[in-house]
Amino acid sequence: MKHLIRAAAGALLIPAFAIVAAPAQAQETFRIGFVNPDRVLREAQPAKAAQAKLEAEFLKREKDLTAQGDALKTASERFEREAPTISESQRATRQKALIDQDREFQRRRREFQEDLNARKNEELQQVYERANRVVKQVAEAEKYDAILQEAIYINPKHDITDKVIKALNASVGSPAPAAGK
Repeated sequence: MKHLIRAAAGALLIPAFAIVAAPAQAQETFRIGFVNPDRVLREAQPAKAAQAKLEAEFLKREKDLTAQGDALKTASERFEREAPTISESQRATRQKALIDQDREFQRRRREFQEDLNARKNEELQQVYERANRVVKQVAEAEKYDAILQEAIYINPKHDITDKVIKALNASVGSPAPAAGK
């Protein structure tokens, strides 16, 4: 009989503990934030500085390519105009030269694009790493549990993109911390 009473009392205490513990669990909230990485790359000073650096670095090569393309187009147009009046051997020689020039132009343009893309990826990677550090700092300072970068819908009150951009812009003058810290 005593065993039965103890079991019944134990069975009644378990729900009582659950009721007492429930308010403590209900007070713990899950904070979520959202960052728009596209906006960060468009509006943050480090991203703008990286873009300006790339433009300055590749400006001369781009101008050279444009000039080479214009010269090739002019030579091609001149060949089209003069082709009916020149001999067959001259026509074949000039046509072969134009084909070779076009091939060289295409090769240089492809190399330029590959170099530009590689440098752009390097610069963007640095901006992403810096932005991720800032996102983490904002999340820790404001006690967020999760920060999302992609969502179908997000309530604007959870968007911390402006805070991240402001923090990134504020850190423009300060040196970036070493990787792994």
